[in-house]
Amino acid sequence: MNGTSNQDAGEPRWFTRREALTRSGMGMGMLGLAGVMNQEATAAGYRSPLSSRAPQFAGKAQRVIHLFMNGGPSHVDTFDPKHLLKKHAGKALPKDFQLRTERPTGAAYPSPFKFKKYGQSGIEVSELFKHTAEHIDDMCLVHSMHADVPNHEP
Repeated sequence: MNGTSNQDAGEPRWFTRREALTRSGMGMGMLGLAGVMNQEATAAGYRSPLSSRAPQFAGKAQRVIHLFMNGGPSHVDTFDPKHLLKKHAGKALPKDFQLRTERPTGAAYPSPFKFKKYGQSGIEVSELFKHTAEHIDDMCLVHSMHADVPNHEP
């Protein structure tokens, strides 16, 4: 719930359940709600042309662990070592790598944690997750994310 004042009425404005689901964990709750609503609509005889269809291949995943870590540890300190940061540690970033931010971009600093390769995949994992690293071959890490906005939250 949000206790901030509503500008129109001058009273506290509270989230609806739908708003809370939408805003929590990047909308993961909304996905669950959409599934429930789709089941109810289908049971009532309505089928949207945009509804999901049966997948080409049956899914194998039994569980999903979604980590919404707003303010959590950096990817550089967990599962994505940036080896060039060691080479350029403490040096100012070249102009080509500086992104426009509300504050000047500082120097390059490597992770203070040690990384080691684990499993048959040889994925490098920080010492922060040494127990998790024992199961790295059973995990999927997405390293292809990209953002033009250097702020962490978006």
